[in-house]
Order: sequence, then structure tokens, then C-alpha cells
Amino acid sequence: MTEQASNPTNTYTVPSVSITTARTGMSSKANALGMRAMQERAYAKRGEQYLLIKSPPASGKSRALMFISLDKLHNQGLQQAIIVVPERSIGGSFADEPLSQYGFHWDWHVAPQWNLCNAPGIDEPRVAKSKVDAVRKFLASSDKTLVCTHATFRFAVEELGIQAFDDRLIAVDEFHHVSSNPDNKLGSQLNAFIVRDKVHLVAMTGSYFRGDSEAVLAPADEAKFETVTYTYYEQLNGYIWLKSLDIGYFFYTGRYVDAIAKVLDPGLRTIVHIPSVNSRESLQDKEREVNEIMNTLGEWKGIDPSTGFHQVLTKEGRVLKVADLVDDSDAPKRSRVLAALKDPAQKVNRHHVDVIIALGMAKEGFDWIWCEHALTVGYRSSLTEIVQIIGRATRDAEGKERARFTNLIAEPTAEQTAVVEAVNDMLKAISASLLMEQVLAPRFEFTPKNTGPKEGFDYGEEGYKDGGHNIGVNEKTGQIHVEINGLTTPQSPEATRICKEDLNEVVTSFLQDKTVLERGLFDKENTLPEELTQLRMGKIVRERYPDLCGTDQEAIRQHAIAAMNITQQAKLALAQADASGGETPGSVALLDGVRKFVNVRDLDIDLIDRINPFDAAYAVLAKAMDEKSLRQVQASIAAKKVNIPEDEARELAKRALQFKNERGRLPDINSADAWEKRMAEGVAVLARYRAQAKAAQGKGESGNG
Repeated sequence: MTEQASNPTNTYTVPSVSITTARTGMSSKANALGMRAMQERAYAKRGEQYLLIKSPPASGKSRALMFISLDKLHNQGLQQAIIVVPERSIGGSFADEPLSQYGFHWDWHVAPQWNLCNAPGIDEPRVAKSKVDAVRKFLASSDKTLVCTHATFRFAVEELGIQAFDDRLIAVDEFHHVSSNPDNKLGSQLNAFIVRDKVHLVAMTGSYFRGDSEAVLAPADEAKFETVTYTYYEQLNGYIWLKSLDIGYFFYTGRYVDAIAKVLDPGLRTIVHIPSVNSRESLQDKEREVNEIMNTLGEWKGIDPSTGFHQVLTKEGRVLKVADLVDDSDAPKRSRVLAALKDPAQKVNRHHVDVIIALGMAKEGFDWIWCEHALTVGYRSSLTEIVQIIGRATRDAEGKERARFTNLIAEPTAEQTAVVEAVNDMLKAISASLLMEQVLAPRFEFTPKNTGPKEGFDYGEEGYKDGGHNIGVNEKTGQIHVEINGLTTPQSPEATRICKEDLNEVVTSFLQDKTVLERGLFDKENTLPEELTQLRMGKIVRERYPDLCGTDQEAIRQHAIAAMNITQQAKLALAQADASGGETPGSVALLDGVRKFVNVRDLDIDLIDRINPFDAAYAVLAKAMDEKSLRQVQASIAAKKVNIPEDEARELAKRALQFKNERGRLPDINSADAWEKRMAEGVAVLARYRAQAKAAQGKGESGNG
């Protein structure tokens, strides 16, 4: 993972994170049953009643579900399998597959009348009755598989009742659409299925970011699911062709259609997502925006009558085929464009289409393997959505060695009246970029120092050493084992699971905390790293996991900060090596960065807590933004700094007590050590809050007398 300027046309600079891949081919290799790596891992858990599969786009989740469903139907006594997808377009992923030709025991087949995603009509209550009737008929039939949308399934459960689905498999694709919020009907229905305990549930998602909004499952329900995790790191390293993935953001002033030429390279097959009509970046005329983007690419030459694609002649004399998914005024033309994009020919012909311009489509389940660039205008508030968009460009395809995601963001300027809104958008874009770095990094397994080598991990030529800087790599799982002195070990099974499976969820909440981002990036002089790593992260962990003991909460906090800071420091180490002319080979880039960081430090948890998690991000930001704008943002953030709030003062006082237990004295408010001074200030402020509360209570009692 390196920080670099990605610049295919030499006309612009986009500061980015670049992930280089090992190209082992493991993602594409099939076993004797025709299963790729992720599918084999999921199939090994096929006997579980409740199974959650977390795996990136393009990793083969649809086929994994076919394997699991067929085994449940043939060997586990279930009557039928119902596949539930968020959009009708994704239903095509579950078309018939002759799996036996590749070594599996059975073929996958869905009778035409039972793929309700192909049935006419839209998924609304007033027109859904026929599809609900179809579900009723399917449940009464001897057929085995049905595919429908989330909406159709919701209506069917409402009308037919939970008990009608007993002894069946319910498989929910793109599970992040579900929420534990009572207003989310599908979430409530799944909770009812779990309470009744008469069905098997398989949930699949490429982006399980509960930090986006509501929890997907209630904690008690989630604990019932066996989780299969296949990481982006494993997926990308296992490709045959793709060498690197760049993730970056580009700031612009004025109208985005005037700036887009700087990042839209006609030589790259690109999906452009234009901003929502309600967003600040929108020109409030989506058709005009599409036309101006096409003018940026070249001279319009007409529409291909067979595909509906626009034909645009570039300055170099090449005719681009541009699919417009924004214009919905002409239904027949739009249907023709969609049909052309679904044409099987596009999977074998890299020249089938060159640019796709979309508004809300071409995200989940959209499979265009030749896509090299996902260009998004305006921030996306949902991290899940960003992961899905990036997934459009990360398919492996012959000859495609590089993929990229660019977020085009309006830069805050002194002349803008909506500076606060612009800053908020910028922070969200940076947050998304930082989180994607964590998603794309390998999974860390942290243990206290001298706990011993872990089975399956390679510790290099010298091997594992007591008292050494021990870093081990598990090539099969893509995990990195790092020993940290003073690390707290989780005590309960749930905390252990969180530290192994869910650290990205904790980091998501941290990165979406506006105060954390503002102070960590733009108020560095007045903000101590420990205020972020200990106070803010500690508060987030306590609020997320209130039922865990203090030791478990502290263990989760330490593991989450370690994962984030080690990734960021590895990136900085690599950037410094690049600047001095060093070269990092292929897939070991991030691992080399980790080694560079760890080997020059006596790695302990106190050191990790003293690192600002946003140092590397600020270095990238300083290259991306105009210096005047950067200073203006810093000034506006610093001006908002307030006195220590009571909950933060209380946490500082707790840290001060820990300090006293370790050193035999309380922190000194006159100390030269900034963190010791801050803890002492917290003790003083908390005493003031308590005195004020006592005085107010005294006045109240006096008044009542």
C-alpha cells in the first residue's frame, strides 16, 4: 500500500492510496467440486442453520449460495430454497448453472415461473399481489428454488405469515439493506424467523458496515450466526491480471462538469456516477450534465440503433460507446440500453461499451468486468455504497492490470457561503478513503509480546524470537500476526470474536465521528493523539458494546486503534521509502511498511496510543488541496474547539487514576508531558462539574424548604 499520484493522462494529480496485488491466481482456481477459494470456505460451513457470508464484490457469493442451497435441499432435509435479492436486475445472478460439469453433485435450476425477478410489474404493494400469489403457489408446489426481490418477500411474509416458510432456506443477498430498526420490515421479519427457529438463514453481503446507520442485526441475533469472512485483501491478491487498485479524491472549484475532464480519461473504461439532484454538486439538470460529460469526451456522432449507446468521437479519432443510464424519459430506449449492457457479449468483448454514465444504477450486482475506473461525483454518505461502487472496477479481466476509484469533491473556498457544508462533504470523502484502506488491508491478529508463534504463520528467515519484533504472515488467509507489548487480551468469547471479525465496524464508527475527523486532521496543534485514541475511541467502544466488561472494552479499543495506526504508519513508511527512491515489490508492499514501522520502534500499546491516526491522511490532503483553502478549514475547525465536556473529563479522570496506580502519583497539571497535563486538566474540570452540580442541588433543596 503506497501513497502516490495516480496520473494516467499526465494532466492531473489525484493523491491516492495504491494497493498492489500478488496475482497468485488463487481467487480463480477451482477445487475438485468446481469451487473457488471463497466458495470452498463458505461450503465448509454449509451445515450451520444461521450463516453470514462477508465477502467482496466479484468473489462469487451467488455461486457459493447455489452450492450451499443444493446441499441443504438434498442432504439437510429442507423443503425449498428462497433466494431474496434487493433489485430485479440482480436476479440474473441466480440463473441456471450446470454445476455438475465442473465437478459438483447437482446442477442449479430455477424454473422460469419461479424467477419472479423476470416477471413484469414493479415491486409495490398495489401491483405486488400477483407475485405474492406466485410465492404462495411455489410454497405449495414440489419445486425447489425461487428467486424474488426483498420487496416481494416482505409482502409475501406479511400476507402468508412467518409459519408458511417453516423448514425452508431463506437466503438474503446484499444483507446490508436489512436493519434492526423496527421500521425496517425485512429486518423485523428476519428477527421473527429467528425467534420461531424453524428456517435456515444464509445472509450475504459485500459491505457489512453497520456503522453507516442502524445495526443490521440485534447483538443477540447476530451471535447466532456463524460468520464466513473472505477479505478484499485475499480477493485482490488472488487475481490473475489486476496488479493494482488506486483510491483517491480530487478537489475542484466551480462546476463539476468543467472539472471532470481532469479526471475522466477517455482511454479508460469508466463508470461515472453523477451527483443526486438534491446534492450541492448537482446542476439540477441531469440530462444537461450527461450531455456536457459527453462533450468532454469528444464530438457526439449519434446513437447506435441496436444498443442505444451514444457514439462519441474523441480527439484521437476513436469512437467511444457511451451508455446513458440517467435518461429515463424514453422507456423503450432505456430498455434497449439495459438489454445491451446485459448482453453476454459484453463479458467477452472489452470493446462492447466504453463509458457508462449513471445516477443510482450500476452499483450492486452490476457486472462489467472490463471497467477500469469508477468515477463518483460528490461524496457518498454511505460507506456501503462506496464499497459497492469500487467493486464495479475490481473485477479481474484479461489484460486489465490497473483499476481506480476517484471521488470528485467540491473544494471549500473562502468565497463560498456554504463553507460548513463543503467541509462536511470533504470530511466524509476522507473518512471513506481511510476506511477503504482498512478494508483493503490484511486482517491483523494482535497478541501480547512473547505469547509464542501462531500455527500457519511464517516469521521470515530468522523465525519467531522471544523478545523480538515478531511479525508473522499467513499466506493462505492473508492475515498478519503482530505482537504488541502491553496489549490487553479480550476475556469473553464475544470480545474475542469482535477483535477477530469486527474491528472494521469499530473503526467505521471512529472514522464517522465528525469531532474525531475535525480535530485529528485540522486541529493537530491543540489535539493530543490520546484524546482521539483513548478518549474518543474508548467512548465509541463503550457505547457500541455496553454489556461487555471494562477489560473487554479496553481490549477492543486497543485492537481497533492498533489496526488503524499500524496500517497508517505502514503507509507513511512506504511513502518515505518511495520518496527516497526505494522500491517495494508487489503484494508485500503493506507488509514491508509494517516491518519498517515496527522494526524501528519498540512496539507497545502506549506508543500506538501516542500516534495521531490521521497523520498519513493529512499528508495526502496537503497535496490535494489549495493551501489557502486548507488553512481556512483549519482555522474554522480550531475556532470551534470548546472546553472539555463532562463525559470526556470523566474519562480523563479515569485515565488519571490509572496513571496514579502505575506511577504512585496523580498527573501534574504543570507537567511538560502534554498528555499528563491533559489528564490533570480533566481531573480539575470534572471537580468543577461536580461542584456545580452540588451547588445546584443545594439551591434546589433550599428552595424546597
